[in-house]
Amino acid sequence: MKKSILTLYAVLSTLFCTAQVNIQVLYDCVETPITTIETYKGDRWGDTYFFIDHYYFTHQSDGQRSWTDVESYYEFERGLNFWKNTRLRDLFLHLEFDFNSIGNGNGMTCIGARYAFHNADFSRTASIALMYDHFIGSGSADVPLKFTGTWNVGHLFGLGGLTFNGFFDVWGNNTEYLTDQMEIGYAHFSVVSQPQLWMNMSAIGVPNLNLGGEVVLGYNHRGTHGFSCQPCVGLKWVF
Repeated sequence: MKKSILTLYAVLSTLFCTAQVNIQVLYDCVETPITTIETYKGDRWGDTYFFIDHYYFTHQSDGQRSWTDVESYYEFERGLNFWKNTRLRDLFLHLEFDFNSIGNGNGMTCIGARYAFHNADFSRTASIALMYDHFIGSGSADVPLKFTGTWNVGHLFGLGGLTFNGFFDVWGNNTEYLTDQMEIGYAHFSVVSQPQLWMNMSAIGVPNLNLGGEVVLGYNHRGTHGFSCQPCVGLKWVF
């Protein structure tokens, strides 16, 4: 699994060698380290964004603690915009592929529209997207739609190195869960948001390094019925 992830990253990084690339290492409250590889690149036809999350857990074997990779999540997004010189320049055709490697693997292909917002110097940006989802594998949804909102706020509170960013997803999916009464219940949608706060370390002479973290807020997310909250601390290196 690790070899396949590194190979995929090497191929994509070669394709987008002039893109914005960062690697994040996060540690959550249940002792699960997470590594994220993230890339964004704009071009004359639109933009491309992808990330890979790789999750680990610890277990005891013969009295020794070891790290074991358990799951990877991939997301690839392509925005198409052939009308940049018109009044609709901020509207994109949005294509997306999401894949979770756990078990036999499952995912979604998505198509829809995305609208982008930004200030004059692009230090503050946001977007909203609405997509139709087609499930890959055993997934299904009564309402196969996905809504995504993203934001990136630089110079937060007037501090040049402080950035607040993240996303908010709502998507339809039919999943079973076990109630407190040990009965089978059904959920028909999931929500997840991951606000991040990062402080750039230029002040100490390391401009590529950012310290901070995120909070994973979920509802019917990652096998947990109802609300869940997962704070994480970590670092990010921007190439």
